Amino acid sequence: MWVWLAPSLLMLCGMAAWGALRYPYLPGRVPSHVGPGGVDAWTDKTLLAAFVPVLVYAGLTAALAGSAALSARITPLDELARPQGRWPAVANSLTNRPASATSARRTARALLMMNALYGVALVPLCWVQWRTAETAAIPGWVLPATLALLVLGLVPLGDAWRRDAAEKKALKAA
Repeated sequence: MWVWLAPSLLMLCGMAAWGALRYPYLPGRVPSHVGPGGVDAWTDKTLLAAFVPVLVYAGLTAALAGSAALSARITPLDELARPQGRWPAVANSLTNRPASATSARRTARALLMMNALYGVALVPLCWVQWRTAETAAIPGWVLPATLALLVLGLVPLGDAWRRDAAEKKALKAA
């Protein structure tokens, strides 16, 4: 399953290398906020300020990889004891268990795919962050492309949820 983490790690390494190559050529101030009208806040050039997109993605990768690991390890509903053939009482608890081990692995893969797509979504923002000219203007495609990629990242997770819900329904009926 961890092969699904490779695209995120490659993206993270690529972003870090790209930023390291661009850092010496950055102006004295770098963007600290990008809004619909372009860059609307600036900060002095420091390693921390210049590498915000990389640091955000590193944190997101760690959080989602951890979530994927936990998702893959949870005991699924079909492995819980079913007293007298009934739906387990634990199924109605606060823990949203996957229907099966297959569903748990599918959810873990979906989280890792979502993370990789979120890395791709950060690429346009890295481009804005690492421009050598201190200009507030950004092309009109940057924010819509970023938002579209963030929404696209939810698709694998939504599909995993839909398939798990169908498996739960079949389990409950059995």
